[in-house]
Amino acid sequence: MKWANALWLLPAVLRSAYAARDYDAHDYYAVHLSPDILPENLASHLGLDYDGPLGNLADHHVFRTSRSHGHDHIQTALKDLKRRRRKRDVGWDEPHVLDNVLLSQKQELHKRFPLVKRSALPPLEREEYHWRRQNDRPKVIDSSVQKGLDMAAELEINDPIFQEQWHLYNHVQTGHDINVTGVWSQGITGKNATISIVDDGLDMDSDDLKENYFAKGSYDFNDAVEDPKPRLSDDKHGTRCAGEVSAVRNGVCGVGVAYDSKVAGERILSKVISDADEAVAMNYAFQDNHIYSCSWGPSDNGEAMERPGILIRRAMVNGVQKGRDGLGSIYVFAIGNGAANDDDCNFDGYTNSIYSVSVGGIDRKGLHPYYSEKCSAQLVVTYSSGSGDAIHTTDVGKDACYTNHGGTSAAGPLVAGIYALMLEANPKLNWRDFQYITALTAVKVDQPSDWELNKALGKEFSHQYGYGKADAYAMVEMAKTWKNVKPQAWLWSPWQHVRHEIPQGDKGLASKFTVTKEMLKKANFERVEHVTVIMNVEHMRRGDLSVELRSPSGMVSHIATHRRKDNAHSGYVDWEFMSVAHWGEDGVGDWTVVVKDTKVDSNSGTFTDWRLKLWGESIDGDKQELLPLPNEYDDDDHDREDANVGTTSVAVPTVTGQPEGNPTDHIDRPVNIKTSTTATPEPSPTDVPSEEDSAASPSPSASSGPNFLPHPFPTFGASKHTQIWIYGSAVLIVAFLAGIGGWWYYMRRKRQRWMSRDEYGFEMVEHDDIEDEDGKVGGSRRNKRAGELYDAFAEGSDEETPFDLGSESERDSDDEDAGGHRKEAYRDVDQGGESR
Repeated sequence: MKWANALWLLPAVLRSAYAARDYDAHDYYAVHLSPDILPENLASHLGLDYDGPLGNLADHHVFRTSRSHGHDHIQTALKDLKRRRRKRDVGWDEPHVLDNVLLSQKQELHKRFPLVKRSALPPLEREEYHWRRQNDRPKVIDSSVQKGLDMAAELEINDPIFQEQWHLYNHVQTGHDINVTGVWSQGITGKNATISIVDDGLDMDSDDLKENYFAKGSYDFNDAVEDPKPRLSDDKHGTRCAGEVSAVRNGVCGVGVAYDSKVAGERILSKVISDADEAVAMNYAFQDNHIYSCSWGPSDNGEAMERPGILIRRAMVNGVQKGRDGLGSIYVFAIGNGAANDDDCNFDGYTNSIYSVSVGGIDRKGLHPYYSEKCSAQLVVTYSSGSGDAIHTTDVGKDACYTNHGGTSAAGPLVAGIYALMLEANPKLNWRDFQYITALTAVKVDQPSDWELNKALGKEFSHQYGYGKADAYAMVEMAKTWKNVKPQAWLWSPWQHVRHEIPQGDKGLASKFTVTKEMLKKANFERVEHVTVIMNVEHMRRGDLSVELRSPSGMVSHIATHRRKDNAHSGYVDWEFMSVAHWGEDGVGDWTVVVKDTKVDSNSGTFTDWRLKLWGESIDGDKQELLPLPNEYDDDDHDREDANVGTTSVAVPTVTGQPEGNPTDHIDRPVNIKTSTTATPEPSPTDVPSEEDSAASPSPSASSGPNFLPHPFPTFGASKHTQIWIYGSAVLIVAFLAGIGGWWYYMRRKRQRWMSRDEYGFEMVEHDDIEDEDGKVGGSRRNKRAGELYDAFAEGSDEETPFDLGSESERDSDDEDAGGHRKEAYRDVDQGGESR
């Protein structure tokens, strides 16, 4: 069947796998199908047109139909199939073509958040830059300048602005450059490496780029044509980034970091594209495009909290698993320019992905610029605009140069260019090898910051600078002899249910999960690389929250920081934070999450639950399987009531979870939680509650969430939502019982009045066996009244036993139907809030 499927798809692939899509005239559906079905069969059954495969995502396809303004044909058909099976309609229990739909997503452009280029400089910065250019330039040629001239002559670099490309060789602030000239002197210039600039286009006609332009790896996803040529007046960003990487050595403008590398362009930023098209772009020509440079992301306004959709996340997993013949595509992302807005790259689902290398900026003096964000997901920094200068590179147009390229947009491509040099030195590096080498060779920036020693690596980490600045020479030298790390392993904790109100001010609410050696051994897990934490927090103002992650070694990651502009009422909803600060740790011990509500005001919140995920190197690579592609509902089972845990402390409680075993199958299990009732001013990762504390009874006045009703009504250790359910149910039960009681009293009075008119009434109650009107024994006037009493509930049920609940199978069917409807309703709401 797979061969038949492939043969049937061949004409569509040859025709054009990336045909232009008209979202004004058609609805498009991205569908993951079982490999045992032909897409033609699904299209025929639903009356859809087959549009072709979804890029390099295996068994993913695109279908289209005429525009229906909101109607989702595939989801409607799936719901109808479920409904018929719940009702056990004849013939619907047989295998159906729709059973092969594993994922379906209608592509709706209006739900997409805008992707923003990360390069803008404010006017003040530009004015300062021009002043610095005139006043910082040395009046006489000193030894540093002469060294640069001699080096250019030795390398035959005659490009006119090369001496102004201080990021390549800085003869004014010596030492403040990427240290690349020694790599070039060895003849390593990026040969046989290809960088794809995923951006707003690439001027392939530029004399600085056309010799290195790689047409096979390029595509315009905005206008659905082969060459991603700039077509709008502001389509210049991608060309400038490309010049940093692959501008040739030819006497025009300057040179790129890897000036003999190939450069491809993918145009996606000039108009809104669908999730499906972006997913295709992230895997485009991924056997030939080795590195994807992405200087964009959601808005850096300090308010946005956005992540890529499921198709894009799948594409990135697919890229690291299958790109470059299984060695993995390398994704480089600019960290973001929102530092002045208190933004943090952990609120950006691209930069906090474990599959991305997130790059921040420093200026030509090595200072932290006002725009570059602080973040626990930031691996490294490199040079960009600030201190009166910017990056000098290629521009759109005939022999056009640009001298004011900046922001973290300019930092990311420099690291991508260094990676091209590393690939020439060692083409067998896998995607995680690049991250290891980047962290291990990074040079600490000589500036005050929150530097903290990672004892496992013997290197310091800072949320402003990551592990330090990228050093091209050191990275290439280490790459030459690097031994590949073993395949990726992972360990996921069960959901840790806290459901406790967050104290305001300096104190925090802490929850622990203990990782044991046995868990790691069972998970085939040797050492930590990335750590992610998925969280649910209810809060009236999201910007007031901050979150710390404390590892067993005591190292602290600020995985979320407060943001003064973030007024969202949503808190955190299944949001995944990431840290690279704990790289190299063995993972054994207490991992502690501390949630803080930084402002003392009326905006309160509840820490609902969280889940720890450790990602790292496997013990035995031969036994390690690949991570399955992510699903939309991987983490949706955390609301199970059988795993709820009440807490009793109101100050800084610490909740410790100890699972039954290692959840290597990624299925949540109920967790036995020990609860500490001792308030401590500062929760410590090494504090473990005693058995006496664990067994302590909850205090009557203890609260684990905001009160739905005022004191003295108890909270039952539940969230406000659960309290509403409890008290609402209680009111309904009391009302129902009161109605039954009133009805019973009325019927009793009526019966008494009736019996007072019947001289045999009292005796009939005392005697069970009397003759009925037909002369049969066994009937009674009392039984007859019972029948009348039942009729008051269910008219027309004379033939049934009073209070008959139906057969067991009928009850199961009813329960299944009700449960199914509840589940469908939940999924519909979740799908509607895809961008969280």
